[in-house]
Amino acid sequence: MRIAVVGAGALGLYYGAMLQKGGHEVCFLLRRDLETIPKNGLSVFSINGDFKLFPVAGYGSSEEIGMVDLVLVGLKTFANQSYRQLITPLLKDNSIILTLQNGLGNEEALAEIFGSERIMGGVAFLCSNRGEPGVVHHLGAGRIILGEYARPYMDRAESVAAMFSMAGVPCQAVTDLKKARWEKLIWNIPFNGTCALLQKPVNVLLSNQRTRCLLRDIMFELIQAANCQSLSNPIPMAYADEMLDFTDAMGHYKPSMQIDREEGRELELEAIFARPLDAARQKGIIMPRVEALHALLEESTSRS
Repeated sequence: MRIAVVGAGALGLYYGAMLQKGGHEVCFLLRRDLETIPKNGLSVFSINGDFKLFPVAGYGSSEEIGMVDLVLVGLKTFANQSYRQLITPLLKDNSIILTLQNGLGNEEALAEIFGSERIMGGVAFLCSNRGEPGVVHHLGAGRIILGEYARPYMDRAESVAAMFSMAGVPCQAVTDLKKARWEKLIWNIPFNGTCALLQKPVNVLLSNQRTRCLLRDIMFELIQAANCQSLSNPIPMAYADEMLDFTDAMGHYKPSMQIDREEGRELELEAIFARPLDAARQKGIIMPRVEALHALLEESTSRS
């Protein structure tokens, strides 16, 4: 399969590298690494074993890449206004667009431009960070849950999931993409939000019993909101403790929003906070802790 990675940050570089290592033709749309990766290759330092890819097809524009079978979207959600410009040159009649972006609303935005039949969505439970140009660090986890946005049949989703699995990335196709999105938000909102606000990694917050309890309470709010969203099956409250245990294994991990704030970049507050809060309000659910965390992040970034 010929694949284009649009949004070659820590997520895009890692999954693209795994797919290329698995035998697929992967083309990376690069910005920061444009001078380095085509010349020196891509190095992955992984808990599952380090490897280096060379040569690597890195390009400065979508037009240079040309048409592909699959577009893997890893952009930060505040860059979604670039969808049309970056993705249109990559499409042929049967190209698939798979977004692994955080938050809510990405599939809808892609479908409005490119049609709902093309669109698949997924959530990535991945611990990865950028290193120097041409380097990505895979620190833990990595599984993907994906599904169709509007297409009623599962054969295509199952085929893409099998492709990832054969490349060494645990991947499952599910029929309820909305549930998968909310399951990821139950992790993303408390950990991305509090780590970014306090500028402390996950292990520091989890080692303090008071902040650990706060993180669990935020998850409880989100589970209640999620279960009002017409999911196929409710998310049990015990999922919060599963996520705490999952995060305990990450050690000294900085979520992406914490790194973005430390480096003075824009935060994905609209997709990760505002849209879920609005979806909850529409169902009559108020999430006061999530509301407070969102307000504090907005205020802190407006003054930084």
